[in-house]
Amino acid sequence: MSLDKATVRNVATLARIKVPDSDLDHLAKELSGVLGWIEQLNEVDVTGVAPMTSVAKMTLKMRADEVTDGGDAEKVMRNAPEGAHGFFVVPKVVE
Repeated sequence: MSLDKATVRNVATLARIKVPDSDLDHLAKELSGVLGWIEQLNEVDVTGVAPMTSVAKMTLKMRADEVTDGGDAEKVMRNAPEGAHGFFVVPKVVE
């Protein structure tokens, strides 16, 4: 798959990354190479191969499925840069 400058510019805009027009050609080539590599991975036959969590065989630890209140709210809010009325305060991103 080959990306053109307009597509790369659109992706950069969606990612909120400022990319100078002089870098668009190089970035399009790099991203096209990554997508080509991913297309090669899609050609690999993985039928009969079980999903793995690691290259080393391991068993995931299990814990009881219990509903909790999430712990101590005051401790959680101490980690917040800004809070109000027990909630995190974040910048507005949608207008």
